[in-house]
Order: sequence, then structure tokens, then C-alpha cells
Amino acid sequence: MTDKNMALDTPIRSTENPYPKPAYWIALIGLILIFSGAMLAHMIRTSDGISVSDIRFAGTDGIEMSALLYVPAGASEAAPAPAILAVHGYINSRETQDGFAIEFARRGYVVLSMDQTGHGYSEGPAFSNGFGGPDGLKYLRSLPMVDRDQIGLEGHSMGGWTVLAAAAAMPDAYQSIVLQGSSTGAPFAQEGNPDWPRNLALVFSRYDEFAKIMWGVDRAIDTPTSSKLQSVFGTQDKIVAGQLYGSLADGTARILHQPHTTHPGNHLSTDAIGRATDWFAKTLKGGSPRPASDQIWMWKEFGTGLGLLGFILLVIGTFDILIRLPAFAPLRRAPIANGIPRDRRWWTIFCFSTILPALIFFPVFIAAGLGLPASQWLPQAVTTQVTIWALASAGIALSLNRLFRSSATPALSPWIRTICIALATVTIAYLALLLVDRIFHTDLRFWVVAIKLPSHSQWGIAAIYVLPITAAFFVTLRSLCAALAVDGDSTAKQYGSAIATLCLGFVILLSLIYGIFFVTGTLITGFDPLSTVIALQFIPLLAAMAIITIFCWRRTGSHRPGATLAGILVTLYIVAGTATQT
Repeated sequence: MTDKNMALDTPIRSTENPYPKPAYWIALIGLILIFSGAMLAHMIRTSDGISVSDIRFAGTDGIEMSALLYVPAGASEAAPAPAILAVHGYINSRETQDGFAIEFARRGYVVLSMDQTGHGYSEGPAFSNGFGGPDGLKYLRSLPMVDRDQIGLEGHSMGGWTVLAAAAAMPDAYQSIVLQGSSTGAPFAQEGNPDWPRNLALVFSRYDEFAKIMWGVDRAIDTPTSSKLQSVFGTQDKIVAGQLYGSLADGTARILHQPHTTHPGNHLSTDAIGRATDWFAKTLKGGSPRPASDQIWMWKEFGTGLGLLGFILLVIGTFDILIRLPAFAPLRRAPIANGIPRDRRWWTIFCFSTILPALIFFPVFIAAGLGLPASQWLPQAVTTQVTIWALASAGIALSLNRLFRSSATPALSPWIRTICIALATVTIAYLALLLVDRIFHTDLRFWVVAIKLPSHSQWGIAAIYVLPITAAFFVTLRSLCAALAVDGDSTAKQYGSAIATLCLGFVILLSLIYGIFFVTGTLITGFDPLSTVIALQFIPLLAAMAIITIFCWRRTGSHRPGATLAGILVTLYIVAGTATQT
């Protein structure tokens, strides 16, 4: 459809302001939040004279490894400081460990917070070269400001297996280790025993979703009765949390802590972080004494969280500016109200639209994981799973539209201008992200929800997935925009209905899963704990896409600009934040 044809379409009919007033201030507020949040994060990271640098170093076979290096004030070749290798878990990146890294550095430790192989900006396939652990420890020991006789290891989840791989490869190169939500032994680590690894602290939460995989128990609260754990602690009795087993002097010390949080919750737990700092204070010499209660990392999390919010505002504010330029002005159209009431039929469509995509989540993720393993053409397993789920959800939307014979049809916008305005919007937003990365060495995140600047290889990977993901959004969001064109709806109701349609099914599903989990200790989706944790991100991600879509729809009368933006943004979000297997 050409721009000329669009100009001859049916006259616009709307129940509210046909053309929303300019909202340039949204982009300005977005920029302020992004850079003020990043500055706050930088200030917290560099408190007490700590320096933080973004580094690259050569790993096995010359692959490039990535890390953030924290160096406390006073650490130098003349006065070397104790050091800690800190590693994130699967489908995360180095910034996920910021809470730990900040508190370690504030206590006088040099910290190497590393991207595992195939994660973040580290090259190579995921799971290769001991997850990058031996390379990280070797590099840390090479730094002139590091006391090689006082090195600790800390890793969360698969990051625990990473530091265990380092401990197995270099058994005399460290003094103690903290495993956060991780384990020795199968499936990916050397079996533990009373003598290995050296001076172990296990922080395994009472509601850790991976209890079966890690320690062979159905419920995380039963970890103290795990025979696998008991063999590591050198006892046949139930492990007493908080009790010291073995000897610090001999390197056989063991201790278990069980914070009241979940597997990913360790990153937001002052208890989990405090247990780690206390253990290294006991097992490493040369650190600066600080009580476990003295923690400031949460302000860094607050800062990057503000930046995350600012990014969404910058996207919609930029779109609002661009849509008013002569080049994109022909896209401006008001939504056409279709006269459909919010009756039983509407509510039926809404219920099916929000519930069915959530219900198929686990079956689709499991099927895609088994049937479409990572390959040259689909290099990221999780991104492939998300893509298949998005396409399946689009099929549901298309079927519902036909089943209920919806007469609501949003306007169609010209393809070329639609693609160009979406690309221009994303480019401007990611230029802001580039500045944040270069100036402050951080991304925009809250917890595990993070917008990262893709690496060179990840841009190429995004090109593989962007078309099917965007196509899925075109179908799903066309039906969404059609359903929202209800006579008399306020702006707030339009946004609220869109967010509820995309997110409510996941809110209900996860509330049920975690409600039962917190009451009984049993994870009813224990057959796939990884997908359970991944599903947590769907709520904020889909809510953000709903806001962006409706904002664009209210200014163009079409689902296409919002769907194009959503497809590109979601693709970049997933590709930059997950693991590359091939």
C-alpha cells in the first residue's frame, strides 16, 4: 500500500483527541533518567576510591573474554590486595553480579566480574573451556595489584560451575569459594568431597527453583538432608544451617546458609550478599573489615532501574518527535473507533487472548528446546524458544480473530515509512545506551531484566531472529489494537487493557506457581525450572511492549509501527541477554 493510497483512506473517526499533543518532554525525561541513573550507578560502584574498568583478555585458543575489573583504592603492585573471581549464571552477564562485586570491592578485594564464554561480550560457545572459569582465574592471578596467595571464588548458579572448573584446573590457586544457588558434581562440575573444594560456603536459598538439579532434593528447604551435600560436608546427618563444619586452617571448612529468597533472588538479597562477604572476611587475609549490614549496592540497582524506565520513555518520546517530522507525517492517523461494546464477546476474546499464550508457554518451550537445539542457523537456544512461543501465540491471536469474527481492523500504515521510523527510533535509543556503556561501563537493568548493547556477533545473530519475532508481533498486536478500538474508552483504559491482555495470563500463572512454592516449598513446574525463571521476565517485557504499541497506535491508527518497534526491541533484548551456544 503506497503513501498516496493511505491518504485516500476512510476519514478518521475517534472518540477522543484525534491527534495527541506533542510529548517532546517524554524523550527529555527519558534521557535524564538514563544518564542520571547511570551516573548514580557509577558513583556507587566507585565509592571509596574504587576504580572500575571494562576489560578484554585472551582466553583458551585466543578467544576474547570480557570482564569488569574493580580495583580498590591502595591496591598496587607494591601493595597487592586479595582478589575474588565473581561469575554470573546461565543467560545472564557480568553486571548481574554487581551487588556482590560492589560489596567485595568496598571491602578491599580486587574483583574480576567476568562474562562466561558465550555470554555478554565473551566469545566462544557457552559451556566451552570450563565456562571460561580457568581463563578468568589465570588472568586474575596475572594482575600486578593482586595478592596471588589470597584469592577467592564466587559464582551464582552456572557461575558456580564456572568457578568450580577454575578450582579443579588450578587447585592451589585459591583459598576459598562461595557457591550461590549452585552445586558441586553433576551435571557440570567435579564431584565434591570433604577436602574439595577448599573452604566452601554454600548459599542455597529456601526457595531455590533448581534444588532437584543441584542437590537431588525435590524441595530447596530439604537441601540439608541431601546425601550429595552431606558427602561434601563429611557427615551422614542433616546439615545444620549456619554451623561451621571442618577446619578453616586445613581448607576443609564448610557452611550452609539458606536465605529466604529464590534462585534469582540471591542477586537482590542482602542476606545472600552478606554471607559471601563474611565468608571471605574469614578465609582471605588483607581485606578491609566491614559488617555484613553495611551494603550500598541496592542504590546502583536503583540507578540502572531508573535508566531502564528512562529507556522506554526515550523510545516513545523519540517516536513522538519523529512522527511529527515531514518525512513521517503521512503516518499520523487517529485510531478508528469500531463501535464494538465491551460486552461478553469482548471479554471472551480478552480471556482467551491473555490466558492461552501463558498456558502454552511451558509446552512450547520444552518442545522447542528438544526439537530445535542450537545450530549454525539458530545459535541461541533460548532465543529460539522465545521465537517459537511468539509465533505460536500469534497463531492463537489469528485463530481467535477468525473464530469470533472480529470486525475491528486497525488502519494499515505504509511499510517503508513504518520500517524507517522504527529503525530511527531504535537507533536513537541505542545511541544513548552506547554512551552509557562507554562512559559508565554499565547497562540499563533492574535485577535480571536488562537492556544491553549487543556485541558485534550478537548484531548478526539478531538479524536471524528479528523477522520471525517481528512477524509474530504483527499478528498479535494487530488483533490487540483492533480489540482496543472501543467507543468511549479513555486513554488509561486503552493502556490498561493492552497491558492486561499481554501480561495478565503470565501474572496469574506465575502467581499460582510461586504461591504454591512459597506455601509448600514445592515448585509445581520443577520439571523445567529454567523456563520458570525465564517466564518472570515476560511480565515487565510484555508490559513495556504494550505501552509502546498503544502509544504508537494512538498516533498512527495502525498496529504496524508499534509491532515493528516491538519486534526489533524484543529481539535485541533477548539476543544480547542470553547465551550463544554455537
